[in-house]
Amino acid sequence: MPEDILEPEAQEETFEATEPEATEQGASAAETEQSGVLSEADIRAKLKGLDGQWYVLHTYSGYEKRVKQDLEVRIHSMNMEDFIFQIEVPMEEVFEVRRGQRKLVSRVRMPGYVIIRMEMSDDAWRVVQSTNGVTGFVGNGRTPVALKDDEVVTMLTPVVEAEAAAEAKAAGAPTGAEPATISPYEVGESVTLTSEPWAGMPATVSSVDAANQRLTVLMTLVGQETPVELAFSQVRKED
Repeated sequence: MPEDILEPEAQEETFEATEPEATEQGASAAETEQSGVLSEADIRAKLKGLDGQWYVLHTYSGYEKRVKQDLEVRIHSMNMEDFIFQIEVPMEEVFEVRRGQRKLVSRVRMPGYVIIRMEMSDDAWRVVQSTNGVTGFVGNGRTPVALKDDEVVTMLTPVVEAEAAAEAKAAGAPTGAEPATISPYEVGESVTLTSEPWAGMPATVSSVDAANQRLTVLMTLVGQETPVELAFSQVRKED
């Protein structure tokens, strides 16, 4: 119906019906920007419409970054820019506890794997497969299997979040949640107590509170297994 013959009340009702939705969308976008945290929808939007498909490469553990560097050089030297578009090694920042001190470190999120976006062809396959450190594509024999959309989102989320955090940091905005703290101890691990009155006694880790650098161990006292809460500094791993 032409706008100029709408009744004035109808025009007002139409405006009022659409205004809350726009306001809600604007508020949602503003909240995301202020929080510095990307939603799954944000991540899907950033990954949508990219050329090629995503595949997973097996690599020698510890060679992930080297494979990425070598592949990027080979793409240009072998004129494969129209077939191989992007190589990623998902990383994560975590706090590691070393000698009682928390230290922020960057580490490979999935050791032994590299993610690659490409158009699969015989030549592209050979360029990737023959790169030093690559042991093969994830798939059925010589037929690589492309990641599904949900798998792409799961595996590329750390990459997108890292890029967003870098942009937020450069702009002086919040960068999201604090990195997790990684414990040097694991549940079920055998340790030796180093503080009195139990110095030298063996125990088994039953729970770990990495953020507060504390753990609970099970030790034998008077013939009974007893839980004792200690600081990381009060135990050491058994040799």
